[in-house]
Amino acid sequence: MFTVGRRGTARLAAAVLASGLFAAGAITGAGSALADDSPAPAAGGATATLGQLTTFDQATIHDGGNRFEVEAGLFQMSVAGRGTISTYCIDLHDATQPNAQYQEVPWGSSSLGTNPNSGKIEWILHHSYPQVTDLQQLAQEAGSGPLTPQLAAAGTQVAIWRYSDNADVTADNDAAEKLADYLTQAAQPTAEPNASLNLTPPAVSGKAGAQIGPVTVHTDAPSVQVSLSAQSAGSGVTVVDKSGKPVSSAVDGSQLYFNIPAGTPAGSATLNVQATATVPVGRVFKDVLDGQWGKPASQLQILAGSSDSTVSAQATVSWAKQGAIPAVSAMVDCAKGGVDVSVGNQGSEAFTFQLAGKEYTVAAGESRTITVPETEGRSYAITLTGANGFKKVFTGMLNCKTAGSGGNSAVSVHSAKPSPTPAPVPAGKNLAETGSSNATPYLAGAAASLVVIGGGMVFFLRKRKATPSGK
Repeated sequence: MFTVGRRGTARLAAAVLASGLFAAGAITGAGSALADDSPAPAAGGATATLGQLTTFDQATIHDGGNRFEVEAGLFQMSVAGRGTISTYCIDLHDATQPNAQYQEVPWGSSSLGTNPNSGKIEWILHHSYPQVTDLQQLAQEAGSGPLTPQLAAAGTQVAIWRYSDNADVTADNDAAEKLADYLTQAAQPTAEPNASLNLTPPAVSGKAGAQIGPVTVHTDAPSVQVSLSAQSAGSGVTVVDKSGKPVSSAVDGSQLYFNIPAGTPAGSATLNVQATATVPVGRVFKDVLDGQWGKPASQLQILAGSSDSTVSAQATVSWAKQGAIPAVSAMVDCAKGGVDVSVGNQGSEAFTFQLAGKEYTVAAGESRTITVPETEGRSYAITLTGANGFKKVFTGMLNCKTAGSGGNSAVSVHSAKPSPTPAPVPAGKNLAETGSSNATPYLAGAAASLVVIGGGMVFFLRKRKATPSGK
């Protein structure tokens, strides 16, 4: 059964505030030994702008005696730089925001990180449309009868929702429904795909006069182009391999180092890596600005197909002559219910800092990761401070659960425009107007007071969390 309880209501309302999976921040000061105002490195992979639902048909979500009609199928996104990607929704009841900017992220920073059926979603993506283009053969395997691209996309999306949101959802067309049933029943656990491009670690530090690193390249592209940020121009800082030879390109597994000439004033630089690649099927795409400036979240998407696309990644390097030289980064870890803050120190002195109300020390030459617990559905601002004005802030909103996976029913509701308790929507009423800017003031049955998110609240129903009784 699809139900909307306190958890569902709160998460919908929380879209007013926005959500974030990847933390973002900047070092605002690092004291006399190290002054670094470089931005936190961007998540590696493709970035893309959300477009329209392009290939779809109708589906129905069932909530006891109520029925809610939605459009089920493929979105198209335009990749920054070059390329297009096709995606399915894996977040049935969060709002999509028109023209939202998305970033490729790992499963662990999304609801798939704690979903035992994530691997089955991956299997479905590889065994249905658009990866399978022979629809006659697909129809024979599913015993569905003739399939059009629209029906195949709808059936595939319905099967995915049953695993991503635990939703009691059916395709309206009989052939699409039979395909959904076939995919649901046949799905087998499949491993998470690798990132299209990623750098590890995302931040390094060390002493001037030495090579700092390594930063390892992970990619399925044949090669990547390597460059340094503009602020390092004229400083003598170069990117080199382990032997010290300057490099301008690299391949999967390459280890990159920063050569910092002796006497270089304390500072930082950003490594930029870019390539053209086909983004692997099953990579998750997350709204870049979730949790920023009160922006509403835009629903999670999962990649179903990709042209050759521009992918990029960044890593930062900080250096000084002496003292503590920290390298700090952060990433949401949904399995731990918080944000992992990683702190390395390749300086000559211990680095003592305050984080989440506690004091920590990382000795010279060591590193550690501290998980800062955060409340699901609430915006956070995690501040790390150290001596001499060192400060770094990570902001976002933990968005790791769908209603079907359970969650904190005590999440607060924040809204600028509260609405009356909604009435059930009659069967046949369409709640998902793709590309529309109309707010939809309806949600399933038993909810307490709901919040309608005005003009940006497209795909109302596709975006709230579902708790079904199952097929």
